[in-house]
Amino acid sequence: MECGPVYELSCAYGEISHSGNVGPYHLAMAKAPVLTPQADDFPRWYQDLITKAELADNGPVRGTMVIRPYGYGLWERMQAEMDARIKETGTQNAYFPLLIPQSYLTREADHVEGFAPELAVVTHGGGKELEEPAVVRPTSEMIINDYFSKWVQSYRDLPLLINQWANVVRWELRPRLFLRTTEFLWQEGHTAHATYEEARDFAAHIHRQVYEDFMVNVLAMDVVPGRKTVKERFAGAINTLTLEGMMGDGKALQMATSHELGQNFAKAFNTQYLSKDGRQELVWQTSWGSTTRMIGALVMMHGDDNGLRVPPRLAQTQAVVLAIKGDEAVLAKVREIGDRLKAAGIRVQVDDRTDTPFGRRAVDWELKGVPVRIEIGPRDLENGTAMLARRIPGGKEPVSLDTLVSLLPKVLEEDQALLLKQSRERRESRTTEVATIDEAVEVAGAGGWARIPWAVLGEEGEAKLADHAATVRCLVAEDGSVPDADDAPGNVAVVARAY
Repeated sequence: MECGPVYELSCAYGEISHSGNVGPYHLAMAKAPVLTPQADDFPRWYQDLITKAELADNGPVRGTMVIRPYGYGLWERMQAEMDARIKETGTQNAYFPLLIPQSYLTREADHVEGFAPELAVVTHGGGKELEEPAVVRPTSEMIINDYFSKWVQSYRDLPLLINQWANVVRWELRPRLFLRTTEFLWQEGHTAHATYEEARDFAAHIHRQVYEDFMVNVLAMDVVPGRKTVKERFAGAINTLTLEGMMGDGKALQMATSHELGQNFAKAFNTQYLSKDGRQELVWQTSWGSTTRMIGALVMMHGDDNGLRVPPRLAQTQAVVLAIKGDEAVLAKVREIGDRLKAAGIRVQVDDRTDTPFGRRAVDWELKGVPVRIEIGPRDLENGTAMLARRIPGGKEPVSLDTLVSLLPKVLEEDQALLLKQSRERRESRTTEVATIDEAVEVAGAGGWARIPWAVLGEEGEAKLADHAATVRCLVAEDGSVPDADDAPGNVAVVARAY
């Protein structure tokens, strides 16, 4: 396994040059890889990367996590990109309480049944037993609908479009950092509409124009949009739309979901409006969400044996300018280049920590997946060049200092496109058309995705998949579009093992 570029250790400065000779630092690295290779143990590689790239640590309560600044910076960028898309739909942000009266959950039977095993319940407060236990929100349909029933009186109040950025708690039995934690961060949207068609179309709009657009164009993730089966849909929904991504080991990960709730919650909370015709009508609703799970997806879809590879459009640091030695002229040029790149709109960080060996810093930035490193030493300065290291395709080349500002935007867009291309090629190469349930199980067990006609699989076949740790990730139409119904002619089931 390669641990990054190789340099020569300079005894005089405790740093390294671009000579290409192996020094003691990298000899040590060769003997002890920074990360467990993916091919040896993918779950261990994932855990290694989360820790060594300083994304998160385990929290003090089982299943909780501490998101470290670099990991939280990724989440902030995700928030900003999605929040802008959400607001373009006319949705406004609000905030609702963390604690929900336990009685609220009994109002919609499917919903409470679906979440009952994951609930955290508060029974005491202020040193006394509570008159009514409070549930720590696993999701907010119940409390938000209680207020929707107060806020919606007339057709003039519709559509009501609300989103909140919050934390939720679901008591996970098998936690894994970012993928499944007892507490996680997310956004959850909740809307009320006058008609079924309006609600259906809004859920679809969120699915494609907010979530899919963000994942493809910012996260550089190839995803399959589809419809969940009845067994897999959200508790209390009449339809769930999903986006499924293939991770580096071939397993699927549900990335985000958008739900049509029909009138189930409107009936439970008596959320009615006076129509233009003067009749009392129940509203039609949607809910939709995405979580910090996307950070885990980023790691598993784009990461390699050297660490993260962060898409340039997402990266909080798109380029880092590194001083190789503590030479005053070098430090001045590094800071000047940093200022010029920043003025050009590139998110840049200057690394002038020359008291830390250069090789260690270079490996650390590679672990963190910063798209571009610009390395400058005394000889580079003499030649009017810098060494440009590209994290995503790999490789290094000298470039003129004068061309950096004009060159970098092109390089970053090329690398953004390459990540998306690689994720798409992985999914396409590991997806197989099958005709039988046994074939679908075999493909999923081998780390691939199987496409099987839903008419062949059906609900009975779906139940058999569970015996082999496989599930129907979604239903798609023959042409790859999202079906209008669970039993639409030509529906194809995408089968895989999943996180």
